[in-house]
Parts: sequence; C-alpha cells; structure tokens
Amino acid sequence: MSLRYKMDILEALKEAGYSAYRLRKEKIFGERVVQQLRQGELVSWATIEKVCTLLDCQPGDLLEHVPTEDTAGE
Repeated sequence: MSLRYKMDILEALKEAGYSAYRLRKEKIFGERVVQQLRQGELVSWATIEKVCTLLDCQPGDLLEHVPTEDTAGE
C-alpha cells in the first residue's frame, strides 16, 4: 500500500496561521515531525489527528492511496 499527501501540509498549516516556527515554539510538533512533513514523509496517526484538528479536516483530505504494481488489482 502506498499513501501520499494530497497537499503540502506545512503550507496548509501556514495558511491557517501555524508557521513551522510557531509549531515548534508552541510545542505543537517537534523538529523531527516538521522535517518529516517538509520532506513529504508519512507521520504517525497521532500527528495526522493533530493536523486534522488544526486544519478542521478529515484524514482523507490529507492522504490518498496510490496503487503500486504490487497492489494493483487487489
């Protein structure tokens, strides 16, 4: 299974008033999570839940499943 983000999460958070600096300063996310989001790496479900709370959205608004050769036709 291959998941990827539908949007630039940090950009969406920035538009909602949460800059990377603010996320770290207010200890909303640690440096490692900010780096994972910046690099497009998948993060924990707890982080997804927090992002959804901050952006008032659902996980499906953030993530999409992309079929790979291994999962195509399953």
